[in-house]
Amino acid sequence: MTDPLRTLVLPPLGSLPLSRADSDRDGDSRTTEDFLDTLWASPDTLILPLARGKAPVEGSALRLVPPDDVQRPEVVVYLGRINEGAADAGRSVVLAVFAEEDPAIAPVDQWLGLREIAASLDARDTGLFVEAAAIANWHSTHTHCPRCGTPTELRAAGWVRLCPKDDSEHYPRTDAAIIVSVIDDDDRLLLGSAVAWPEDRFSTLAGFVEPGESLEAAVIREVGEESGIEVQSPQYLGSQPWPFPASLMLGFTARAVTTDAVPDREEMRSVRWFTREQLFTEVRDGKIAVAGGVSIARALIERWYGGPLDEEPSEGRP
Repeated sequence: MTDPLRTLVLPPLGSLPLSRADSDRDGDSRTTEDFLDTLWASPDTLILPLARGKAPVEGSALRLVPPDDVQRPEVVVYLGRINEGAADAGRSVVLAVFAEEDPAIAPVDQWLGLREIAASLDARDTGLFVEAAAIANWHSTHTHCPRCGTPTELRAAGWVRLCPKDDSEHYPRTDAAIIVSVIDDDDRLLLGSAVAWPEDRFSTLAGFVEPGESLEAAVIREVGEESGIEVQSPQYLGSQPWPFPASLMLGFTARAVTTDAVPDREEMRSVRWFTREQLFTEVRDGKIAVAGGVSIARALIERWYGGPLDEEPSEGRP
């Protein structure tokens, strides 16, 4: 059977770092009776330990361990089966969420967060880590029924929380957020520095989609609110999960109708237009820093730039 993930037509941003995966989430198996008990009793099962958003890493790979090597915690979640062609193909992976890093599994300094290690992981481990981080974040903040406050119980191999009082089922949520490269008629790129960041850090503008709002409308609204710039013709370029804690970043580019950039001072400290030469020079000289390599913001910036930011812009670039 052909893996659908291997036959997708990629959007203009291509394969983004945190969008890579090489496992089947196998949703049909989640409702199998006593499924997690069966997996935990099997020596073929691989356990991905996670503590405070960190997983054990050996070199540039996740340390997946057999069930006998760890004590089963309260929160365990079936992550799926590893695809054919990847390391440990066909084996099932279960997330085990712990309160603290366990030195019996790996030295504390080998427990790393997704941001720290994602660029070095292969597709299999990236997909597992992103999935694990996102579902673990949801469990940590949805321990009680939002209707009546009763503590909830795990069901469907960790993908549902059931209220035993009113029988309501609660599912993991994902917060949609747009992120956009704004380009003017002079082919300059608009970047902003958020109030919460260091003053020299700049990135593309972004924001959450509001209830009852289309993605395109969110692009126009967020850019206008944060920079005072009016944009038109938002074009979708690609998406990437961002489990910090529960976002899906939807990448766009849009054309600026106006160019008088004024920060809102609530979210954005400053907003600036950059030519390619200005951006290259200021990043090279350490005057500013831009989004890191695993972010969709970096992909949007480099798509406009025409290549890696550490390479001097050339006349042949668009």
